[in-house]
Amino acid sequence: MKRAFALCAGAPVVALAVAALALPGIRASAEVDPQWAAEVVAVAPGTFAYRLPGEYIAANKPTDAPLRHMGVGRGVQIMKYQVTAADYARCVTEARCKKADGNQAAADLPVTGVDFRDANDYAAWLSEKSGQQWRLPSDAEWVYMAAERVRDDTLKLNGNDANPATRWLARYRKESENAAPDPQPKPRGSFGTNSKGVADIGGNVWDWTSTCYNRSTLDTGGSVSQSVENCGVRVAGGKHRAYMSFFIRDGKSGGCAAGMAPHNLGIRLVQEQPSYLSKLKALVGWKAGAPSV
Repeated sequence: MKRAFALCAGAPVVALAVAALALPGIRASAEVDPQWAAEVVAVAPGTFAYRLPGEYIAANKPTDAPLRHMGVGRGVQIMKYQVTAADYARCVTEARCKKADGNQAAADLPVTGVDFRDANDYAAWLSEKSGQQWRLPSDAEWVYMAAERVRDDTLKLNGNDANPATRWLARYRKESENAAPDPQPKPRGSFGTNSKGVADIGGNVWDWTSTCYNRSTLDTGGSVSQSVENCGVRVAGGKHRAYMSFFIRDGKSGGCAAGMAPHNLGIRLVQEQPSYLSKLKALVGWKAGAPSV
């Protein structure tokens, strides 16, 4: 009974917090200046099939990565379009980002010629300017929001050949299927939107993700028994999954860990949503006489 009483006693406090957050003038975070607002797609929570990234070994032979069924509990808030050359140039102007190497003849094209550090620098700068929290998506988040645009990168090796070259050649052949080179970035919307409303997924500009490359060993049951992570190489999502050295700015110049290099490297960010706890803390600050501004 004591526990039940405590829960009931706490309910009005929670209800007050939720109600107060909806009151005019009471907010958990600062309003965003329109000049820093990016068009965002709210991808709802759900489940999806996810082919793990990296290299997998079973019985000392290359094999395909395991397929897992995963859930996204809170959904993903992600930029509908990739960061444009004009957007990135503002960060360069303030000396917070390095100038991109890409051919940016038009300011409304996706920025290209940026490496993993450039993408993170831009995310940090935009977070400060907007008052929102921006970051690179993980590979799993990218696959989830890409939906039907994702190509399963299974090679059907099944550990039949111990020669690593077999895997590399198979990956190259798979990634080059119906993939005529098209190096020139296209204006936003050129590749349409997918079923989740995200634009230009699987176009000719790849998105950096925060996920590190790993080399894993599978046991007889198909579970990962050992894994070595290499964060000097990161996963990029696009027409196919690519593994890129973190300092590479032009995929075509080399640095792809296996298979075909992506045509272009660009940026698409996730907006981190404040937790209920952070909102409650903001409310407590307001109740104490220190309103959020």
